[in-house]
Amino acid sequence: MLTHQTVERLRQMRLWGMADAFLAQLEQPDVTALSFEDRLGLLVDQEVSFRDNRRLKRLLKEAKLRQQACLEDIDFSVGRGLARQLLRSLGTGLWVTNHQNVLVTGPTGVGKTYVSCALANAACRQGFSSRYYRMPRLLTDIAVSRGDGSYTRLLRWLSKVDVLVLDDWGLTPLTATDGRELLEVIDDRCQAKSTVVTSQVPVDQWHAAISDPSVADAILDRLVHNAHRIELRGESMRRVKNRPAAQEEH
Repeated sequence: MLTHQTVERLRQMRLWGMADAFLAQLEQPDVTALSFEDRLGLLVDQEVSFRDNRRLKRLLKEAKLRQQACLEDIDFSVGRGLARQLLRSLGTGLWVTNHQNVLVTGPTGVGKTYVSCALANAACRQGFSSRYYRMPRLLTDIAVSRGDGSYTRLLRWLSKVDVLVLDDWGLTPLTATDGRELLEVIDDRCQAKSTVVTSQVPVDQWHAAISDPSVADAILDRLVHNAHRIELRGESMRRVKNRPAAQEEH
């Protein structure tokens, strides 16, 4: 009866991991050989792991990443201009702590989205919040928020996300209105949060893709000056992976 009450009280205090670990200990006959301090330490460790896993699950769900990507799974066997040392450095998360940006450019299919999602995934595993957006969807959400009165709330939320991924930058030129809206987002995040941008367009051509030159200057100044650059090259990874093995041998 005492055991049942203990478990129930642990759950009432939302110590779910500790409650499950306590029940698991009761099913292990050799656990009595451990000291009270050791058993308590195991219970605490299980609670910490439970909370970490729950938080990671929540962060990944809120990130809405387009791909389930991990830095550890990136393929370096194909020459795409990926630098192991740079990705290893980014994997530490210091770029997020230091509020730096990452710009990923290259032709279609070389893995820009995968790399950006892998960086966001790594950030989530380190406890940072992330959010993936394709540029057209972000601009649509901003326009809708203007109409339904949630604009200020959306901007406030975007300003607080630790890692914001903006995919497909520059696919279509930004209108003057879109440029100003994007500047609001970027300005709120400048030197306070980190932004990952992927684009088929080289960085030196981004200015021309924003119709208002003064807005283009302001956006690029805030994005580029403290950014790590990953410039991918080569053919589409989809084509490489679908290539018959016999063809690769020749």
